[in-house]
Amino acid sequence: MPANKEDKTLEPTARQRLLETATELFAERGYAGTSVREIVGRAGVSKPVLYYYFKNKEGLYYAILEWAADVQQGILEEIFAAKGTVLDRFIYLYCRVLEGVSEYRHLYKMIHGLMYGPPQGAPAYDFPKYQRHMFDAVKRIYTNGLTASERESVDGDEVAFLVLSLIDFSLNMNQVLPELEDPQRPERLLRLAFQGLSRETCPE
Repeated sequence: MPANKEDKTLEPTARQRLLETATELFAERGYAGTSVREIVGRAGVSKPVLYYYFKNKEGLYYAILEWAADVQQGILEEIFAAKGTVLDRFIYLYCRVLEGVSEYRHLYKMIHGLMYGPPQGAPAYDFPKYQRHMFDAVKRIYTNGLTASERESVDGDEVAFLVLSLIDFSLNMNQVLPELEDPQRPERLLRLAFQGLSRETCPE
C-alpha cells in the first residue's frame, strides 16, 4: 500500500539521515575509518546530496558536533525552567542527561570516543565547551536556587565539580558495567551529598 502524504512528512529528511548515519559510523569506526561512500550508502542517498548539505565529510562532522551542542542546550534550558529545590533540579538534570544518552546513544559514544579515546584523525574541535556549559549550568542552578535567607556556605564551583563528577562517573559505569546499572543510584548519592552540604559546620 503506497504511503500517503502525511506518512511521508514523518520520514526523516536526507540531511537528518546523513547526520544520524554518519554519527553511527563515526561511533563504530572513528572519523578516519569512515568513508563518504559508506555514509551515503547506509543513508540511502547519493554523494551529491551529502555535498549539497555539508560540502564534505569534515562539514558533516562539524554539523554533528553542533547538533550535539543543540541537544545539550535544549536539556539545560529544560532544567533552568524546572521548578523545585536545587536538589530536585539536579536530580532532574541527571534523569534528562540519562534519557539523552539513551536517545542519542551513538552521538554520546562518538563524542566520548573523540574526547577520551585514541586519536582518530578528526578535525580539531573545542570539545571542552561541552563540559564548560554543564559546569556553568550546575553552578547557576545552585547559586540561583538559594533563597534570600540562605547564605552560600559552599562554593558554587565545588558543587559543580561534585554533581558533575557523580553524573559523569555514573554514566561511564553504565557503559562499562551495564549489569551494575541502577537508575536510582545517582539520586541516592545526590541526596547523600546534599545532606552534607546542608550542614552549617564541618571539621577543620
